[in-house]
Order: sequence, then C-alpha cells, then structure tokens
Amino acid sequence: MKKAPKKIVATVLATILIAACSGPIEDPTLHPAFDPASAAKPPAVAATRHNPQRNLYWGDLHVHTSYSTDAYTNGVRATPDDAYTFFKGGEIAHAAGYGIRMQRPLDFAAVTDHSEYIGLLRATNPDSPLKKKPLRARLLEDGRLANTLLLARTMIGFSLEDAVQPGWEEISRAAWQEIVAAAERHNDPGRFTAFVGYEWTSMPEDRNLHRNVIYRSNKVPPLPFSSVDSDDPRALWAALEEQRANGMEAFAIPHNGNVSDGRMYDRVMFDGRKMNAEYARKRVRNEPLSEIFQVKGSSETYPELSPEDRFAGFELYDTQLAQSQDYSRPRGSYTRDALRAGLEMSHSEGFNPYRFGVIGSSDGHNASSPVEENSYHGKLPLLDGSAGQRMGSATFWPEESMAGGTRWSAAGLAAVWAKENTREALFDAMRRREAYATSGPRIALRFFGGWNYPAGMLQAQDWIAIAEAKGVPMGGQLPARAADAPGFAIAAIRDPDSGNLDRIQVIKGWVDGSGKSHEKIFDVTWAGDRELAADGTLPAIGSTVDVASASYSNTIGADQLSVVWTDPEFDPALEAFYYARVIEIPTPRWTTFDAKALGIAAPEPSSIQERAVSSAIWYQPSPSP
Repeated sequence: MKKAPKKIVATVLATILIAACSGPIEDPTLHPAFDPASAAKPPAVAATRHNPQRNLYWGDLHVHTSYSTDAYTNGVRATPDDAYTFFKGGEIAHAAGYGIRMQRPLDFAAVTDHSEYIGLLRATNPDSPLKKKPLRARLLEDGRLANTLLLARTMIGFSLEDAVQPGWEEISRAAWQEIVAAAERHNDPGRFTAFVGYEWTSMPEDRNLHRNVIYRSNKVPPLPFSSVDSDDPRALWAALEEQRANGMEAFAIPHNGNVSDGRMYDRVMFDGRKMNAEYARKRVRNEPLSEIFQVKGSSETYPELSPEDRFAGFELYDTQLAQSQDYSRPRGSYTRDALRAGLEMSHSEGFNPYRFGVIGSSDGHNASSPVEENSYHGKLPLLDGSAGQRMGSATFWPEESMAGGTRWSAAGLAAVWAKENTREALFDAMRRREAYATSGPRIALRFFGGWNYPAGMLQAQDWIAIAEAKGVPMGGQLPARAADAPGFAIAAIRDPDSGNLDRIQVIKGWVDGSGKSHEKIFDVTWAGDRELAADGTLPAIGSTVDVASASYSNTIGADQLSVVWTDPEFDPALEAFYYARVIEIPTPRWTTFDAKALGIAAPEPSSIQERAVSSAIWYQPSPSP
C-alpha cells in the first residue's frame, strides 16, 4: 500500500487539529456481533440441467480476502473459504465484527486477490495499525479523533515495502496454492462454480490498469503474474499466451477504466507507440470482456462523452486512485468510447482492438460481494465498514480522499448465458461474450440481432430458437447484407426483489464514411402510456421513493418488457455496434438506507435507477470489391 498524497495528508491533519475529541460512536450497523455458532449456513441448491438454449447464471469475478495486502491492512482476516461460503449464501463475519450474508446465493464466483506479494501480510503479520486492537473494538470504543488517527496511520504511515522480506516468493506460492485449493473444495458442477483467479494490479503513475485473470480449470501456473514482474499489459498477455500454450486456458478482464485517466482504452500502446494489428489481435484474444459496474462506479459512459444520453451520469467516480485523486480524463476511460474508438480504428487502420463484451463484479475486499443497496457493507472495512464510517459520523476523514465515502457504489454482478453451471460452460460463454452486466439487481436480459425477424416472434414459444436460427446472440457479429435493416429481439424481466422496469434502450454506435464515429440512444419499448416527444425523448417515469423511510413501491413500471426493434437509420455500408440497456424505476440508494439507520438526512442522490447493460452485437459490411 503506497503512502497517501500530500494534499490528502494536509487536509487530514488540518481537520484533526480543529476537531474536538468525542466519545464512542453509536452505530446500529455494528450490532449484533457475529456468532459463528448460530451463523446461517449455505442453503441446499438443486443442480440446474443442461440447456442447449442456455440458462442464466449470476456471479462475481472480483472479490478479495485477507490474502490481498490492502484488505489485510484494512482489518480483513477472512479467507477464500469464507468468501465461497458467502457466495453460496452462508453467513460470515465482516471485519468490523458483525455478520453479513447475501439475500440470494450466487451461481459462480472467483476469489481474485492481488497477485503482488499475495498472502505475504497474512503470513508475516507485520506491525500494522490493527494488530493490537481489532477494528470492531476500535469502532465501538474509540472516538472520531482516534478513528481518524488510525485511518491516517494506515493510509499514510504503513509501507508495504517495509514488510517485504527475503523469501516472500515461497510465502506467496503457498498462499496461491491455498487459493486454488479453496476453489477446488467449493467447486460443485451443476450447483456452484468456483473459478481460480487473481488480480494483476498495474498502476503506472496512479493510472488504473488492473485486470482480473480467470482460469478455465485448476491447471494454473505455480505463481500468478504480477505488476512486480511488469506493469505493461502486453507482458501480462504474453504470460497468458505462454500459459495457454501449456494447457492453462485463461483470459483477463479489465476493470475501472473510469479511473485510468484515459489509459485503459487508449489509442496507443502502453509505451505510447502506435498500435498495430498484432497488438489488436492479442488484446481481443486475451481480453474478451470488460467490467463496467463495481464499487468504484460505472465505466459504461460519461456525460462529457455522451451529452445526449440522459442516463450517462450514473454512479460516477471520476477521480484517480491512490496518490493523486486528480480528475480522470474521460476519453479512453469508458467502454462505449472504447467501442467507438474500435470502429474508427477499424476504418482507418484495418483492425479493431476493442471488440469486447461486458460484465459487472463487485471488487469487495471483505471476502464478500457488497452489491445490495439495502444491506451494503462497504469495500474496505477500515474505511467504510459501518454506516457511521461511510456517512462521515465516525471519523473526520475528508470526503475527497480515496476513502470513498458516499461516492462508492453497491455494484455490480456478472450475468452469463451458459448451457450448464460448470467452469467449462461458463468460461466458454464468457469468451464468446454471451454475458452482460448489471449494477446489482438480477434483471434477466436476452438480446439477439438478425435478419428478417418476424414482428410477432417474441410471442412464439420457440422464439429463442428462431432468434438463433436467423441471427446471433449478444457478443456476436451480424453477417453482412447488401440491403435490409437488422432486427433486434430484446426481452427483459425484472428482478423479483427489486424495482419494476422503466424502459429498454438500444445504444447504437457507427462510423461514417470519413471514419468518424457517432452514437445514438433509442428508447425501443417502455412501461406505461408515455409517448415519445417531438425530439424523440421519452418522459421520465416518475418516482415512488420515500426517502425518510428508505422505501418505494412497484406501482409504476412493468415487470417485463420485450420488443423486436428494427434500426430505422441503418446504412449497410457503415460499420456499427448495438447493445441493449434496461433501466429500472427509481429505488433507494444505499446511502438512503444508511441515513435511515443513523437517523440523519439522506444525501443526494437519494435514489438510483439500477440497470442492465448487454454485450454488443457488431455489424461489419462486406469489403469493397
């Protein structure tokens, strides 16, 4: 863990100097204490059957345990076994001492601890700030000033480099073996899939270039590749290519492009040189997916990049991490912009490095997935493990710091359409990009594109077979046609434990004859009797959210929406992509639930319109004769 930037240090110290001492913090989210004897066990789950038309499976491919250095220094002592217990619906201890449990178990997951010095702090137990007094005791017994000093010491004074000792490779090798063994213990084909994975944590000049690496089987290298080896993505791809040649099938998933300052989806290579076809091929081969929703916000798009998109300002986290906290340059940081850049490069260079699908995952650091708004338990326990910490009543830590505060999101989840719940079937589905992202709710979404889809197709019992016979699913490419516009079959069903659906949109990107890309958002079907305005926009659905009680009602919206939509502006000569976005009605944000628990006013935004975003379908015209 690096030292905090000087501007944050100065702000913290100035705040501490003017702060008065206070007594213990009364925080209802810290009660009662976790009791292992009465903790809920994972429920029994029936195996799903093989389905050639595919089943929908929910997962999280981005979770950390005490084997990650940042999690350990923040008080986490939970293990990979704890994480899998949580994923499967069991109750585990949060680092702040209370019990946490998912309201519904997941179908698949991966523990992705940071590969840099993996397991080192857990094995060596250095003199970290939480060594003598656990986090729960500090939060219950210490005042705001003491908690702020603890944060300052952890964020500013602790140095990972000082903890690294000779022989750390063997410690990390043993930790990695235990992570693999935990996945093996919990992998239960048909019922629950445990993937072996890790996070490669490249941070050149504090620009986030992190990737999660996921393996198809238990055949993995003796030690994960890390940014200590190289912080260049090309080196990671080379390592994965070599492993693949030796039977270790894997891919990497970029995440948090929104805090990369434009480097995640740049138009040049890592060293600033111009891209080439070989680079594009390796990137597409090794990175079939990108993560677009997680605790550090949304990486789909940004208002500055998509000024006509009224839903672009969703869960924005647009400052860099670690030592800078400076504004993160939007261009090159968001996936829609990357898809558009790929079209432009295809036009000008003849190759496209950005043909990827999308998923969500949480980046939880407490061996858990903090994705539920009404039971959010934070990312890093020392920073936001209780409502009092998150809402600023437990410390004087400044809101603009990397501590996140109310800026972090209760998100997201990966949705995969696969024939069965096994490592092989799920991995192969993700590689072909038949996957999508949600901000947390389990919205079911199918998205197909094809030619000559009949208008009433969605009413047929075998409509999926028709859609596949005449087209391709999300993540696919439409074959070229000399005429006729493509049709898109889209069907969405709300999460039974979340809000009704507001609308379905299709986001189209295309490149014109001069090589410039464009985008347009089409509202293609919606709930209620609203009509499109003269400018093509759809009125807002309204809101039933009661902020004071942190509640809402499903008296507006629809429980399901579907449509066969044909692009009214299709030009067969222009390359394009299309993806679907499903928007829920407004529901309370996690901050509103925390405010209710603490008896304080909820900050804005007090509500949120959760969503699902599909992987794209591409159209590429036939080459000119």
